[in-house]
Amino acid sequence: MITDEVRAAREKLVLDHFQDEVDHRWDDVLSTFPHPRYEVIATMTVHDGDAAVRGYYHETRVAFPDQHHEIIKLRHTDDAIVVEFWLMGTHLGPLGKIPATGSEFRTRMTAYFIFDEDETLVCERIYFDSLTLLRQLIGGLDLKKPANWWLLARCVKGALSMTGGKPAPELLT
Repeated sequence: MITDEVRAAREKLVLDHFQDEVDHRWDDVLSTFPHPRYEVIATMTVHDGDAAVRGYYHETRVAFPDQHHEIIKLRHTDDAIVVEFWLMGTHLGPLGKIPATGSEFRTRMTAYFIFDEDETLVCERIYFDSLTLLRQLIGGLDLKKPANWWLLARCVKGALSMTGGKPAPELLT
């Protein structure tokens, strides 16, 4: 069992991490891990190491510059803090090969902040329903406007081109 002091220290680290992401203080976010690592289960991708994680931050904030969250609940386990939250933002830049739609989204997510035996944060593992997100991004298009038909086609093509890739091998075991 973990102590109340360990719980409090973990919770402070996680809450600071969340706020630093919203504020785009990437050096502060990265300082919460000695070796940054994100596992995004919905896309079966791993962003491992400083450069890869900074690339992940850049890609997601180009797509959603106003990305922010609303925490629903934090739960403590022996080796992690599990955070349920709403992730929200506006699709103002490309998300991979999906062009910006200008649509807002609100997607329920879960992030596992995993700690090792020395109380070092070793990974943030994120779960969400990518179809819910995609449906909100594309569903926000006003299809009564013929100009959006072409954008819809580009979005569908972009989304389809991002499927079928090989998952990160370490997520398969």
